[in-house]
Amino acid sequence: MATLSNVLLGLETALQYSNLLYCFLGVIVGMLTGIIPGVGPLTAISVLFPLTFYLPPTTALIMLGGIWYGAGYGGRITAILLNIPGEPIHAVMCQDGYPLARQGRAGVALLVTALSAFIGGSIGILLLMLFGPMVADFALRLGAPEYFALMLFGMVTASTVTQGSPLKGLAMVALGVMFGSVGTDIYTGTPRFTFGDAALTKSISLVALAMGIYGITEVITSIQQAQLGNAGDLKATKDLSAKPTREDMRRFWGPTFRGSALGSILGVMPGAGTLVATFMSYAVEKRFSKYSHQMGKGAIEGVVAPEAAAGSAEMTGFIPTLTLGIPSTPSMVLMAGALIVQGITPGPALMSQHPDLFWGVVMSFWVGNLMLIVLNIPMIGLWVRLLQIPYHYLFPAILVFICIGGYVESFSEFDVWMTLFFGVVGCLLRVADLPAAPLLLGFVLGPQMEDNFRRAMLLRDGDLMIFIDRPIACVFVLLILAIIPFIIWSVVNESRRARQPQGLALSE
Repeated sequence: MATLSNVLLGLETALQYSNLLYCFLGVIVGMLTGIIPGVGPLTAISVLFPLTFYLPPTTALIMLGGIWYGAGYGGRITAILLNIPGEPIHAVMCQDGYPLARQGRAGVALLVTALSAFIGGSIGILLLMLFGPMVADFALRLGAPEYFALMLFGMVTASTVTQGSPLKGLAMVALGVMFGSVGTDIYTGTPRFTFGDAALTKSISLVALAMGIYGITEVITSIQQAQLGNAGDLKATKDLSAKPTREDMRRFWGPTFRGSALGSILGVMPGAGTLVATFMSYAVEKRFSKYSHQMGKGAIEGVVAPEAAAGSAEMTGFIPTLTLGIPSTPSMVLMAGALIVQGITPGPALMSQHPDLFWGVVMSFWVGNLMLIVLNIPMIGLWVRLLQIPYHYLFPAILVFICIGGYVESFSEFDVWMTLFFGVVGCLLRVADLPAAPLLLGFVLGPQMEDNFRRAMLLRDGDLMIFIDRPIACVFVLLILAIIPFIIWSVVNESRRARQPQGLALSE
């Protein structure tokens, strides 16, 4: 009964006219900024943060939350239509979302991702309501060894999410870690791999790397195809239908619930829990799905599972922010800051001292996600029509938005040049048939993994047994050891298949 009364209190708060209005404003602003490559929720929240000074705490957090998941949906649109992830969590979406768009099924991809993200978000909200303090307490018990082992497990798992050899995936993860290590050492203050350039001491921009490797590379590749007479490949077919087939819906439910489960568990972990969840959910589907042979070529499972994981992880990411006062992402830091400015400290006492705020915000997440569904399903045809714009108009506009996205993060011309540099790197990777998604994962997780490893070594005076003595860390280490034989078997099997045609040719 207590839970029911809290839900009713939350609905009463969330459905107030002013809260509905600002939730709608947040969703619209988030969605529009998410569509612009490189301009994610952090930028939108930062711009509108001063407005929260003049709003009630509940209304302010509802608006910022709307920006958060609205921008997430906008990033999915560009990942599917243009092969440009709005955020790192959408990188794995490019694996199958963009091939679906190339097949003329962009509308179906947008619809099923919206539905799976809504279901995943709903499951995350239920966990937030029922087990918020309990899950937050579990996350608080995790230390540096557990986080290091989890991130290492995520990196090794990422090697299996791409087509081709897992060794290529591991090589790209290592390259991403190398790029992520550029900058200033956080413990000693020593510049690393900066080549004497002061601009690199603040590390490489994530936006520059993602927009270059995906956005610039896609534009250059598409222009090359157009010059070779393959311009028809750049646009979707004239079929704008977003109606999935019965087979699509039959393959929809399993990956959605599996992705939601993974996202709900990993989303509460500070750092890159959402990013790890999307990659791991994709790896699970590629390993266990009956349609794993279609993954990377336009499989429904490849877009549904990561989006369900992202939707649930984004919601459960609010658990440590609200119940412990430990923000899980930079965007959550701003949301916690909006409460602190209002004189409310996030933490265990928030639920008891401000129940209307806590439950009102939780229920507003449901309302906001419903708004996204209602707003975007009728607009799917409009988004798909973007693919029918002639490439000589579309590509210059994309390049402008990419450069704007690279510039506005730090207002530095250097980041624009870095975006172009990584565009060239992306083209070289594509020529060499090397995957880009594991590189992005390694870049994001590398610095955090290094930080947690060094902390773990300080805790145990350099004794590596800390990763065995801690049960949760030990479980992840054992899982890594279990994956390595699979990687070796995959490499051997691929090498055997590569030699087989030569043998047949000689016998003939």
